[in-house]
Amino acid sequence: MEIISHEKAKTDLETAYLTVMGKRLEDSDRAIRKLYGEGFLEKIAKGQYRFNPETSGRKEFIEFSQLEKEEIFKRDGYKCVVCGLGRENGMELHVDHIKPRSSGGEGVLENGQTLCGKHNYLKKNFTQTETGKKSFIRLLELVESAPDDPDASTLEAFINAVLDVYDKFEIDTHIDREGNLIKAE
Repeated sequence: MEIISHEKAKTDLETAYLTVMGKRLEDSDRAIRKLYGEGFLEKIAKGQYRFNPETSGRKEFIEFSQLEKEEIFKRDGYKCVVCGLGRENGMELHVDHIKPRSSGGEGVLENGQTLCGKHNYLKKNFTQTETGKKSFIRLLELVESAPDDPDASTLEAFINAVLDVYDKFEIDTHIDREGNLIKAE
């Protein structure tokens, strides 16, 4: 089966839509994500898809059961794994797929984590590594704002070492050290 690049899928989809509907497709990127989400395309790698007629349109998601959700909450101490806040702090808690369903992540204990509503929403817009990088950047800001803390210099060195690993492996290079998105040129 042929691997289709995102750009080729976009061009083919726009052409087919124009031919069938007689008008231009408004958001082909969203249409590709929808086709992927509904199981009509298989994601091979970032920006690469494949059409498999044998499985097309038959994508099934394995969700967390109520028992699994409760086990994940209990394992994580009923607190968000990012900020440490829980229901006693007025936070709504969610069980999140570490590897998203859209990337083939299943509803199993090992793929679940407790997130507060805020961090679950942020993760929807960012990958797990982006969320992690932004969390380390935020933690660095907090450490730098409390220089009188006796552990501040050790923690600052640790956080900078983690951020250096992101840089070394060019992970999430579109987020700078201040946590801002760098626009592609």
